[in-house]
Amino acid sequence: MGEAIIDPGYIQEEEHRPKLVIPHEYLNDEEIPVIDLSIDEDIVPRIGGAAEKWGFFQVVNHGVSNELIAKIEELAFKFFNLPEEEKRKVKRDEINPAGFHDYPHTKNVRDWKQVFNFFLQDETLWPTSYEDGNKEVMVLTNQWPDNPPELREVCQEYAREMNKLAFRLLGLIAKSLGLPENRFDDFFKEQMTLVRFNYYPPCPVPDLALGVGRHKDSVGITILGQDSVGGLQVRRKSDQEWIPVKPIPNAFIINIGDLIQVWSNGKIESVEHRAVVNTQKARFSLPFFFAPGQDLMVKPLEELLNGEPPKYKTYNWGKFFANRNHGDFKKRDVENIQITHFTLQDK
Repeated sequence: MGEAIIDPGYIQEEEHRPKLVIPHEYLNDEEIPVIDLSIDEDIVPRIGGAAEKWGFFQVVNHGVSNELIAKIEELAFKFFNLPEEEKRKVKRDEINPAGFHDYPHTKNVRDWKQVFNFFLQDETLWPTSYEDGNKEVMVLTNQWPDNPPELREVCQEYAREMNKLAFRLLGLIAKSLGLPENRFDDFFKEQMTLVRFNYYPPCPVPDLALGVGRHKDSVGITILGQDSVGGLQVRRKSDQEWIPVKPIPNAFIINIGDLIQVWSNGKIESVEHRAVVNTQKARFSLPFFFAPGQDLMVKPLEELLNGEPPKYKTYNWGKFFANRNHGDFKKRDVENIQITHFTLQDK
């Protein structure tokens, strides 16, 4: 395999390139927990334990129909198999993340994938600028392709089901922190929630490129559906090793986002993850980024400080999210904004 085969913009720095052969000691290693949402017994401590140890867990028997999951996957593949000029009719731009995009970036390195984004709400309030001092907002709207013709209806149904599941999971996470089940709900009365199709074509140099580079999610939680191909890897907190997440049919992978890390004052952490690619198979995944409204000010919750000083500065959620999405659009001359930029240093 050689670097000349692909655009150098895809090539990861050597320290971040994936290991194609998983070391033997990790082949049968521990995996992120799988939680059955139809069993109420001990569900709160199990979710709390998984969130604290891993920042990730999988859920089964979650109430979303297998038929709906299969249908949206089928339509997504139909969309990505359209001619390029057809997909580009709904191309996203620098401001509005909704639509098709074929050169996304993570941490200023190009990802080996194509995406299609849509908002939970067809009309979503968004900051006009992510710069401080500008308080103007605009209304962003979804871009729906003509083909496949059922795509819009199925996407909207799927997003509604994901939203219900997200509120349920948010309540269980709140209870695991000793909070009332509805403690976080008001933060999500208005939403900037974004849903994404990720399509990862076969890659000739899977040792040099990544489907998605290492990153943490900036939202409350992410609910990820993935096909049977697999490729998601989670950085294990105990030793910083990259652990593959085994695909389970019709399961969803849940990962804790930066918002819960800040609200819990670091008790639960958002964890780095990435997606590897392979030479043989295309892969599809479907994340639901559960995000509050653009005017929310984010800071540690008083009732979770327990006498400790806050570890994070207060920040405006809408500007943070808009800035991150701007970084997804193209390579920038500055480091993309991270939650670490809002960490307060110990005195």
